[in-house]
Amino acid sequence: MAVHQAVLRVRTRGQGTSEITDDVAKIVAAARVRVGHVSVFCRHTSCSLVIMENADPTARRDLEAWLNRLVPENDPHFRHTLEGPDDMPSHIKMALTRTSETVPIAAGRMLLGTWQGIFVWEHRRAAHEREIVVTVMGETE
Repeated sequence: MAVHQAVLRVRTRGQGTSEITDDVAKIVAAARVRVGHVSVFCRHTSCSLVIMENADPTARRDLEAWLNRLVPENDPHFRHTLEGPDDMPSHIKMALTRTSETVPIAAGRMLLGTWQGIFVWEHRRAAHEREIVVTVMGETE
């Protein structure tokens, strides 16, 4: 079994999603794994990963708006506010979503569905550089 690992550095623009599907696909191709899986892991506590529709961005915006209603800023019960009103909400949003995704690989390609994409979901209002660890494991050619 072969293992290949790389780190993606993703510059976000503040709250919202940034698609990394093509970047992950390039790492999968470089690993030359024919059958296996790819693990994508976010090394942060105020953003997350999501596999979501990549055809219509309003689906992602609706999801983000719903999560903002669920976990609003300026909740008077939050004590962890050192970095501003979006500090604790970003941690809760990360905990409610995911910090990793696993996608199967066959014939050297990720088996994502037709409208699926892999996204970094930034929960902070400010732009950040995020590190995403991509690990490809499986049988090579």
